[in-house]
Amino acid sequence: MADRKQDEKMRIAKYLSRAGIASRREAERLIGAGRVSVNAMTLNTPAFLVSGSEDIRVDGEAVGAPPAPRLWRYHKPSGLITSHSDEKERPTVFDRLPETMPRVISVGRLDLNSEGLLLLTNDGALARTLELPKTGWTRRYRVRAWGRVTQDRLDRLQKGVMLDGRRSGPIEAKIEIIKGDNAWIEVRLKEGKNREVRRALETLDLKVNRLIRISFGPFILGNLARGAVDEVRPKQLREQLGGMLPSIR
Repeated sequence: MADRKQDEKMRIAKYLSRAGIASRREAERLIGAGRVSVNAMTLNTPAFLVSGSEDIRVDGEAVGAPPAPRLWRYHKPSGLITSHSDEKERPTVFDRLPETMPRVISVGRLDLNSEGLLLLTNDGALARTLELPKTGWTRRYRVRAWGRVTQDRLDRLQKGVMLDGRRSGPIEAKIEIIKGDNAWIEVRLKEGKNREVRRALETLDLKVNRLIRISFGPFILGNLARGAVDEVRPKQLREQLGGMLPSIR
């Protein structure tokens, strides 16, 4: 019986992530700062186990049970950062979301000057699952780049490129159209490391001046207006993700 009860519990950092309070890493920082308590006891370790029946609080505010996982598509405009706060006080994605939305975190990131599809979820475990390379989901981008480009040169990216001392995964890049010194290129990859598309094209002396993510796995940007947010229907969520998390049925 004790073992079964232990199996039903989860680490507090994971619980807070599942509850949509913060990503697991952010939750660990909250705990380290002494801002999380369980049954009036301030925690100092993210490994503390909880079942959800406890009085769990962050900054004195009670944390409810984790809600059912939800997912939204968001058309991120250029000029917003994918962060809940910024030391430079730049506008964030989360500043621009409707007030009626619950607290959400992003699935991966798009940098300040990138735009297009950004997935948002209220479930930290779901976000991490969708980000993992082993999930095998392809990210597709339309990229406008300045410089001399040929398909033969782009095909070199299929073997990966060295970035920060490591070789990236295969990158598929196809020329769509060339206009003067600029070319529109469709890029596909299964990993999304920091500025990977931009840096990979820089190895070919191409300067990216516009980058739009048009799909993330089975979810596409489509005709979603810039700045708009649209929730993925529960039926589609179950069809696409039902086998990834036990919390999705």
